[in-house]
Amino acid sequence: MASKKTNPIKIIAGVVIFLTLPTLLFFGFLYFKYHEDLPTGIQGEQADALAYKMLDALNYEAYKSTNYIEWTFKKRRYYEWDRAKNTCNVMWKQNKVALNLNNPSKSKVYIHSFNHEGEMAEKLIKKALKYFNNDSFWLVAPYKVFDKGVERRLVKTSNNKNALLVTYTSGGSTPGDSYLWLLDNNNKPTAFKMWTSLLPIDGLTATWEHWTTTQTGAQLPTFHKLLFFGLEIEDIQGTHN
Repeated sequence: MASKKTNPIKIIAGVVIFLTLPTLLFFGFLYFKYHEDLPTGIQGEQADALAYKMLDALNYEAYKSTNYIEWTFKKRRYYEWDRAKNTCNVMWKQNKVALNLNNPSKSKVYIHSFNHEGEMAEKLIKKALKYFNNDSFWLVAPYKVFDKGVERRLVKTSNNKNALLVTYTSGGSTPGDSYLWLLDNNNKPTAFKMWTSLLPIDGLTATWEHWTTTQTGAQLPTFHKLLFFGLEIEDIQGTHN
């Protein structure tokens, strides 16, 4: 009796379904559990007043006087940010980019401590700038609510508390993103909800916790929790020089 031939297309289709179906089901579960539409809010004096209260709770004046900040992001990337000069050394793996934030094209690239130029250097500069925009945001985002191109709205949450909706209409790597800041009774951030182009689910919540106070008095977070993942920020140093 002849053996029945196995259809390779069916095998491939079966493997694809086996691998993708659980992922799709899991994503569907997360979507229906966490997805939220972008809330509406009111712009104007009340929104700005809440933003100022949040800044006061974090000692914004101390942050403004902090000219130099170092930190390690997720044990992967290390930063030396000279806010006064608007430059930052971004280091990961064997790479170091001396990033000129005013004019990224003037940045310097080092691989294994050797200076590099050309196409590879341009790619690393772009990557370093993307890293900096993302990783510094997780460190100092509350202090950026009055940056150029930022819109602020007062939102009432489901428990009738005031929250601050911030939309970045320009700047950074992903303009158009919105964040809803959730505050404690002292107006200090405890979390924000995100509507960003990088996340497939709108309204996901990330905590802002385990705050540390720098030498200058600025308050910066050392931990965020997003779904099941922890995001650590370590080795934070902030000085006037």
